[in-house]
Amino acid sequence: MSDLAVRQAQGERGFVVKEQGTMQIWVGLGNPGAQYAMHRHNVGFMVADLIADLYRFSPPRKQFQGWTQEGRIGPEKILLLKPATFMNESGRAVGEAMRFYKLTPQDVTVFHDELDLAPMKVKVKRGGGNAGHNGLRSTDAHIGADFRRVRIGIGHPGHKDRVHDYVLGNYHKSESDALADMLGAIGAEAEWLAKNDDARFMNEVALRLAD
Repeated sequence: MSDLAVRQAQGERGFVVKEQGTMQIWVGLGNPGAQYAMHRHNVGFMVADLIADLYRFSPPRKQFQGWTQEGRIGPEKILLLKPATFMNESGRAVGEAMRFYKLTPQDVTVFHDELDLAPMKVKVKRGGGNAGHNGLRSTDAHIGADFRRVRIGIGHPGHKDRVHDYVLGNYHKSESDALADMLGAIGAEAEWLAKNDDARFMNEVALRLAD
């Protein structure tokens, strides 16, 4: 699925390394371990992996209580981080990386699953609450709430008693093409996130998914 998303995202887009811009930390939220790989709760990890493949980031290394990969999108240097602390303690890894690079929450972008968005919809916001998301709650606790969130819709199962099993359930096989399209769109338009043009990013992703 990841290879398919990479191929769809690449198209005719080239990747040109330019002079160095500012450092940003992009965090994919998820749980480590093969048994969690296709969970809806792990879509943040999926985004991080797709971006690393698409933009030819460095190989992963263990760092900051997680796995990191470095690369550039346009002139912007990006550190991708997948916390290895499990979702509920994600903020420990994010805080450690942010402090090491002497950055602020405004330099941090977190990719996460969002119950309150329809499946495969993508929205961006800065700051705000955590809506019961334990990864966001932990990140808030360690760095404050003023980071950028890329909200990736997974939809709601319809009743709060079903949320736990739904979030920690695998994407259905019937969703695989839509999931690959959505991940590919995020990767292809990531340059707008790197440029901090959130509105353009959302618009371009929506246009790709409407085709």
